[in-house]
Amino acid sequence: MAALARWCVRHRLVAVLLWLLALGSTAAAAAAVGSAYSNDYEVPGTESDRASRLLAEGFPDLGGDGDFVVWHTGADQTVRAAAVEQTMTETLDRIAELPGIASVAGPYTDGGSGSAARISADGRTAYATVTFREQLDSVDPAQAEALVATAKAAAADGLDVELGGGAIGLTESKSAKTAEIVGVAVAAVVLFLAFGSLAASLLPIATAVVSVGTAYAGIVLLGHVMTVADFAPMLGTLIGLGVGIDYALFIVTRHRKGLKRGLPVAEAAEQAVATTGRAVVFAGATVCIALLGMLILRLSFLNGVAIAASLTVILTVAASVTLLPALLSLIGPRALSRRERRRLAERGPLPEVPTGLAARWSAFVERHPKALGGVAVAVIALLAVPTLSLHLGTSDQGNNASTATTRQAYDLLADGFGPGVNGPLTLVTEIHGAADRLALDNLGATLRATPGVDSVSPVTYGDGDGAAFLTVVPDSAPQSQRTSDLVDRLRSDVLPRAGTGTSLDVHVGGVTAGYDDFAEIIVGKLPLFVGVVIGLGCVLLLLAFRSVGIPLKAAVMNVAAVAASFGVVVAVFQWGWGSELLGLGRAGPIEPFLPVIMVSVLFGLSMDYQVFLVSRMYEEWLETGDNRVAVRVGLAETSRVINSAAVIMISVFLAFVLSGDRVIAMFGIALAAAVALDAFVLRTLLVPALMHLLGGANWWLPARLDRWLPRISIEVPEPRHRARIPGRRDRQDERSRLPM
Repeated sequence: MAALARWCVRHRLVAVLLWLLALGSTAAAAAAVGSAYSNDYEVPGTESDRASRLLAEGFPDLGGDGDFVVWHTGADQTVRAAAVEQTMTETLDRIAELPGIASVAGPYTDGGSGSAARISADGRTAYATVTFREQLDSVDPAQAEALVATAKAAAADGLDVELGGGAIGLTESKSAKTAEIVGVAVAAVVLFLAFGSLAASLLPIATAVVSVGTAYAGIVLLGHVMTVADFAPMLGTLIGLGVGIDYALFIVTRHRKGLKRGLPVAEAAEQAVATTGRAVVFAGATVCIALLGMLILRLSFLNGVAIAASLTVILTVAASVTLLPALLSLIGPRALSRRERRRLAERGPLPEVPTGLAARWSAFVERHPKALGGVAVAVIALLAVPTLSLHLGTSDQGNNASTATTRQAYDLLADGFGPGVNGPLTLVTEIHGAADRLALDNLGATLRATPGVDSVSPVTYGDGDGAAFLTVVPDSAPQSQRTSDLVDRLRSDVLPRAGTGTSLDVHVGGVTAGYDDFAEIIVGKLPLFVGVVIGLGCVLLLLAFRSVGIPLKAAVMNVAAVAASFGVVVAVFQWGWGSELLGLGRAGPIEPFLPVIMVSVLFGLSMDYQVFLVSRMYEEWLETGDNRVAVRVGLAETSRVINSAAVIMISVFLAFVLSGDRVIAMFGIALAAAVALDAFVLRTLLVPALMHLLGGANWWLPARLDRWLPRISIEVPEPRHRARIPGRRDRQDERSRLPM
């Protein structure tokens, strides 16, 4: 690390230009090829996947993405009124002529299949189905915008027109730009307050922006070679800005400490990377390992998210140990504030002794470990209570903000035709002979008598003895547990019984069934994933600190942080506490992939603070052999930096609530809550309290295991063999000045 830092310092302009070249070239390539994201929740081998494949094979001309136009009249007229019918018929004709539109099926077509069913029982709501020529992933957003503009032009007093569907969702702005600006601005303020130097406060932001910008463009390119979800770039940006600014903050803090000790700028930068830079690489590696742990789930949807997020973390770490030392050498002594530079010139180098709130808090925890530990446990337990009611599912346009046209169309359809119309089930089967046809024709009556079914469409047959399908509309909302129960009932009881004596093998598909299958796979593999991630963390900490107790405490802390942060997410998004007020839409289930990604990210983020805090305690323990002094000194010297880093990360994460994307907002609130709990409750309260209570047992390791384990060093201690400088006190003098 020292050699790398030395090269970057000596060739600082080359290092900066190389990073700018990487940013510019990847951004240009991404702009040239465009994005190719895919939200493919289908899991190979599941019943919904088999239904989807069979439908595509049996009905290749079924069409592309299906969307809908919904209109609703006032109390003084119905949708059958001559003026309304003329207006909407002309509108639908214009829509049919738009580029990219394959067909339009409305309620006014004489003899049209299902036309009567497209008008509600009260006659005040109607809808038309608009089918694009391309599937959703290939629909041009400009074509969707043209559809919205044409349909909205028909709206008038007493006639509301709204649109819904996947392609329409492309037209609703979901941008992280505002969130990024707000998050970076807050981070800049916190850094300036912490450093007192404008130049020093801008460096972590510059480093994070360059690395995250490069990663963002890289994720766009990645979408062309593998499945990458559309929220992956924003998720990568969220994680990258948070950890990138934090990693740079740790290194800049160590660099400033070296300057205050009288080191030359180049040597201070090299030493900061050689010491704290090692901890940054270790922490970043654990984040990447945890994220790539999602690959063991073998889900293509999560594979892309894992690799995209890992790419972002790798680039932020690389920038922290290469670009940052180059920038530090460029600004020279201005990494210190004017007052600090003047004091250094007048008084010479002086050791930094923890004083103020950090030192007083460390001493307070030492005096009251039991009471403070109990308070921390109570806070975590209280916040974790909502997790007990966690309901995994996939949000849809019914969870969008109340002002969105997709949300209003969703509500109009639910009010006029029942909640199930927004999430119909598709039943698909192969047909082999007359017996199968007869059984399938009789299946409609059986389905209509099944509890939970609102309506059933006629059977649509393919050519010859091919495939056939029919549509079942539940009487409950797509996200309702009753709908999931209906899917299970159809698969396990109704359909097998109806196919007795025939070769029928009816598969239940559709978006709702696909979401249920995806959630079931995730839940089934979650224990294995959590076990692997937590176990890996224990092994890494065991190697780093040569202690059994520290890894076990860290594992418990990680579980506690995840449970409590999920409690906050459940309260906001599932229970709806303030979700509409924050512009996050209506309450609904928690995304099934959130636990997996959250465990990965939180594991890495918590390792940052654990390593930074405990490594300083461990260094003091090796020197003094006194656990009480080690914990007090370690907490006093690191709590200020940990708290500053946490405030920055929380600000960045919360800013992403402004992105307009429910999934990203969910990640933002979950990660902000987890970091707040980790930094202010666990690492600066519960961890030191427990370490005071356990005493020397914190550092116990069986002798045989001690001989067997390899020896690694996360953060090399600062050199202590330098000659004493005038006015400098030794470390024992410094420890004696801490509050008791």
